[in-house]
Amino acid sequence: MPRHINYKEKRTFARKAEEFKKFQERIGHTFKNEKLLYQAFTHSSYVNEHRKKPYEDNERLEFLGDAVLELTVSQFLYKKYPMMSEGELTKLRAAIVCEPSLVSFANNLSFGTLVLLGKGEEMTGGRARPALLADVFEAFIGALYLDQGLDAVVQFLEKFVIPKIDEGAFSHVMDFKSQLQEFVQRDTKGILEYKILQEKGPAHNREFVSTVSLNGEIFGTGSGRSKKEAEQHAAQEALSKLQQLNN
Repeated sequence: MPRHINYKEKRTFARKAEEFKKFQERIGHTFKNEKLLYQAFTHSSYVNEHRKKPYEDNERLEFLGDAVLELTVSQFLYKKYPMMSEGELTKLRAAIVCEPSLVSFANNLSFGTLVLLGKGEEMTGGRARPALLADVFEAFIGALYLDQGLDAVVQFLEKFVIPKIDEGAFSHVMDFKSQLQEFVQRDTKGILEYKILQEKGPAHNREFVSTVSLNGEIFGTGSGRSKKEAEQHAAQEALSKLQQLNN
């Protein structure tokens, strides 16, 4: 806790200390240097309103976290998707580290409730502002990296970000059909066939179910709002199964 603060600020920091304690328990990482954790959640507007106090905002940590996040996500994608081209990897990484995605990750962990804001920023809804939340997420990654190293960042992402990729949150930028075709041509040979098994729901909210088979054997089933999306999800499942069988 910073020195030379008044009683009201002491109460604020006591409350924040408890919130940060619970936050660290929730994410499974306890900071050795809690100053870094506080700094990651300190907005410049708060520092500007407390100029005589030794507070630091999160902008430098955001700068670092941006680079660390890009590196760790790049490394994961490189290993996870050996069939993807450089262009496809770049497109997927951009979708994962873009502002809307970072805001989603931050909201899932209630980052907004932890941010220290100036009164003006608070009154204008800064706590829910997308750019602010994305910046805080990057700053937190930077703080975690400085405090515990790259492995801790990877562990954090594996717990809170990677599952979103595996669940298909970014399937709209991933061409699993092309990856599956390339895998089959390279490693197993044979003929792939997609079939739409089912169409259900009203016209404005249609859902399609697709299968993909290799030499007559079904390896993947997927659903989606369009035939293309259903086939992509089926291809994703088939690719995962075939890669496991090939290992």
